[in-house]
Amino acid sequence: MDLFEDFHKMIEQGLKKISNSDKPDSLYDPVKYILDIGGKRVRPFLALMSCHSFNCNPTKALQAALSIELFHNFTLLHDDIMDSAITRRGKKTVHEKWNINTGILSGDVMLIMAYQLLESYDSHVYYRLNKLLNQTAKQVCEGQQMDMDFESKSNIKFEEYVQMIKYKTAVLLACSLKMGAIIADASEKDQNHMYSFGINLGLAFQFQDDYLDTFGNQNKVGKKIGGDILENKKTVLFHAALLNSDKLQKTQLINLFNNKQLSSKEKIDKVTSFYVDTNADKSSLKLVESYTEKAIKSINQISFEKKIKNNFINFSKKLMNREL
Repeated sequence: MDLFEDFHKMIEQGLKKISNSDKPDSLYDPVKYILDIGGKRVRPFLALMSCHSFNCNPTKALQAALSIELFHNFTLLHDDIMDSAITRRGKKTVHEKWNINTGILSGDVMLIMAYQLLESYDSHVYYRLNKLLNQTAKQVCEGQQMDMDFESKSNIKFEEYVQMIKYKTAVLLACSLKMGAIIADASEKDQNHMYSFGINLGLAFQFQDDYLDTFGNQNKVGKKIGGDILENKKTVLFHAALLNSDKLQKTQLINLFNNKQLSSKEKIDKVTSFYVDTNADKSSLKLVESYTEKAIKSINQISFEKKIKNNFINFSKKLMNREL
């Protein structure tokens, strides 16, 4: 069987075992629901891939991989409440299907379960994994708060936006990769190269997400196109449009974002047209490519055999050429 298929099978089987016998159902049914919805499973996959790449049995990293996926889904569950999102991956969000209180509490228990999964490792490895997850969890919260703060500010610099998505998205991918390397007992230097790969891949991943939110196919993406525009999110497209604009165009874009008279459709159509007119769409895709290349450069710093390096390179390119 293909390595990718092996890992995905391990992850899905592992997730199915989680909370299957836990009670009360009213707490754990939403956990099962959000895990059953699926997703790309990028983070747990990277943890297994990283461990395997250092000649260590990937099953040793499975508990850490599942921990990361539970933590990730906990953040999604709470993010959906904060964003008042109605759908997630084409299905009703947990707080819509149940209620907000259930969404909060089920998210909380997922966070606790994520940490419990790390308890299977010996004390030395556990300490390093727990410390890394703590640091990552704190940064994810900081990134989420920055994201919310940015919605009401118009003077966000591109560097600030990059810092926000680094914390909100990239550090979790980096954490997954470093966890795999820690479990495989890789050198600290190689652990750091894996972490750097994750940061740059995470930034490219989010830039691609930003692009797809406006220019993707709604049926494939699984959420309403233009949601970022309606929420006044200053995504990579917004920053690329500003960088490519003259003074008058900059004012026009900011006025479009602040306009409360436009219908949802009008706002999405006008801002999307503005992005196309200023080549923000093309500029954003160039950034996706640039950060993917930076990620690959980090992999090339590790003394992997060519086949292993190609696995990471092919995975990176596949991730950046996705349509959802």
